[in-house]
This record gives sequence, C-alpha cells and structure tokens, in this order.
Amino acid sequence: MFGLFKENTKIAIDSIRSQALRTFLTVFIIVIGITFLVGILTLTKALENNLFGNFASMGANTFSIGQYDFSEQINRNDGEQKVNPIISYPQAKGFKDKFDFPFTATSLSFTASSTAEVKYENKKTDPEITILGADENFLPNNGFELTKGRNFTPFDIDNNNFVCVLGANFKDGLLEGVNPIDKTISVRGAKFKVIGILKEKGATFGNNQDLRVIIPIQIARSIFSQPNINYDIDVKVNNKQFLDEAVNNATLAMRRVRKLNPVEKDNFGINRSDDLIQRLGENIKVINIAAVGIGAITIFGSTIALMNIMLVSVSERTREIGVRKSLGAKRSTIAWQFFTETFVISQIGGIIGIILGLLLGSLIASVAGFSFVIPWVAIMAAFITTFIVTIISGLYPAIKASRLDPVEALRYE
Repeated sequence: MFGLFKENTKIAIDSIRSQALRTFLTVFIIVIGITFLVGILTLTKALENNLFGNFASMGANTFSIGQYDFSEQINRNDGEQKVNPIISYPQAKGFKDKFDFPFTATSLSFTASSTAEVKYENKKTDPEITILGADENFLPNNGFELTKGRNFTPFDIDNNNFVCVLGANFKDGLLEGVNPIDKTISVRGAKFKVIGILKEKGATFGNNQDLRVIIPIQIARSIFSQPNINYDIDVKVNNKQFLDEAVNNATLAMRRVRKLNPVEKDNFGINRSDDLIQRLGENIKVINIAAVGIGAITIFGSTIALMNIMLVSVSERTREIGVRKSLGAKRSTIAWQFFTETFVISQIGGIIGIILGLLLGSLIASVAGFSFVIPWVAIMAAFITTFIVTIISGLYPAIKASRLDPVEALRYE
C-alpha cells in the first residue's frame, strides 16, 4: 500500500511539473483563499485577546462615566451622532461627592498630555509620553498592577505631593540600570519622586500603555492648564451583585450634576466592562463569520479551478490511462493516482496559504499594537478546508479517469 502511494505521488509530482503554469494558477487561487481566511482569523484572535484582556483586567464589577456611551457606539448603524458636553472637573468632583453608594470606590482622572518629554539627570525621552492626572483609586479601578513600589495614598492626593507612578517601559528606558523607586524625574520643569512601577500592559491601537506617567490630579491640573479638559470617572463595586443598583444610582447622581430635567435624555455615557466585553465579542463573531464567508467563496472558486485542471489532465492523459490499464493497472490504482495529484496540489496551496496568513495576521497585529497569538482554530480550519477541497475537486476526475475504457483510451490521440 505504501509503495503504491509512493509511486502515485511520484507520478503526480511529475504531472504537476509538466503543467507548471496551470498548477501555479490553481495553487495561487487556493493560497489567496487560505491566506485571507487564516490572516483575518489570526488578526481577530489577536484583537480579541488584546481587548478582552484589557477589559477583563478591570474586572466585571466596574463601570465608567464618560462623555459618550461607547458600548452603544460600537453597534451604531446610522451616521447620526449627538454631541454631548464634556465632563468638566467641577462636574466630576460633584459626582464623586454626591455618589455615596456603599462599598464602591470612585476615581477621577484625565489625560493631561500625550506628547510630553520626561527627564532624568542628563537623559530625556522622546516627546511621546502620556501624562495622566489621577487619584488614589485610579490604579485599582482600572486593573493596573504594580511590580515595584506603591500606589498613591489619600495623603499624597490631598496634600498634592510631587510623586508619580511610571509605566513599565521606563525601567528599561530612561531609568535603565538603576532602581527607579525614589528617583526624581522632571516633567515640564516640575520634579516628581517615583513611588511605583506598573506591570507591563502592552499597546492598544498603537497607544503604548507602558509609556505613561501618572501624577496627582490637582498637580496635573496646575501644570497642564488648558480649556475644555474632559475628565473620566471610574467606579468599582466591591460586590458584583450590587452592580446594577450602583449603575442606576450613578445615573441619577450624574443627571443631578448635569442638571437634567426628568424629560431630558442622558447627555453622558455609562460603560460597563462586562457589557463592553459582551458587545465586542458579538462584533468579533460577526467579523469572523464574514471572514469565513469571503474565504469560503474564494476557496469555492479554487475548488472549481482545481477540478477543471484535473478534468483537463484526465482528457490530456487518456492514452496514458489506456496504456496503464492495458498493462494491468486496476481502476482503484488509476483513481488513486489522480486523487493523489489533487491532494498534492491542494496541500501545497494550503500550506503556503497558512504560512502567508499567519505572517499577514502577525504583521497587521504588530502594526496595530496587538500581541500575536497563534490561532490554532484558524490553522485547523485551513487544514480541514484544504482536505474538503481535495475531496470535492479530486473525487469526480479520479472516478472519471478510472472508468475510461482501455481500448477506447488507446485509440485516443
């Protein structure tokens, strides 16, 4: 059996070499379908792991109040967009004072700058550092962990201490080779003592979360004074069972802060981490289905092309089939020869497509700032797809070749 398979494989490879152009075109079509399928599934898997990891790190018992409801915007089908007013500092502070739901922690923060330069002794960074103004609840409410040092304390925030927490990249960049804790860095001429280093978070959509400096919110407001600053409010509920009630209570508190009358709609958004995860999952599933559908259409075209080339091959090699049959070759031997040829062509296209798909997905994920994850499901789907292509494309030509009358085949010119 193995000898027969080896001989048929040799004959199939010789036939493929003799029809190089047609084989190349057929393999190329298969490669396009598999590359698209694996590439998109690789990218969506990286996107899923990255986004889900960020939201999951916050926990399922957190929610944030912002200018817009991003969970609704994800599923928006129309072009209309209402413009909500920003959340000013007095409003954010007013909410924190009014929201007294038990067993919750509220944090206020804002992005002071995304193009800051940070100095340490005679070294300085590129102007690409994000400066955040935050309070003592910001880190736990947003799922940040410390690898060294400590978080802000209420004393630091209330007394406007010039202290800071740095992202993970600083220990390998500006402060490489030294213990960062208790070192003094400079931001816009203000000197801050480093009290903590964050655990590495990676990048999202090209935004490196490890190139950030977090300083007390009031100090940030005084150093980076600018109009129309939009503040973020994050709330963590200690017991998930009270999350719905806490969200309702927060909605009422924010409506009072915004001075909305009972008939006016909310002009702010409340984004729950568990709701965002669910909505993102639904949208990623749609992307996966679309990718599989488009890939299936392309692969269907390659299946027809492969079947066509095999039928042409049967017609061109009718006399060869007659000779082999007259020398004693069985129908099953002839059928297996042509099926093996189909298998070799489809597998070549499948393997090349998988490799190119992984490279494409990893390249796009790298550009977008996602961590690459090997999509085993996509690879298995590609192998199964190429196997199905082999069955569909090779079965009919193989059966047709095996049923040729040897006498008629020998007369064929």
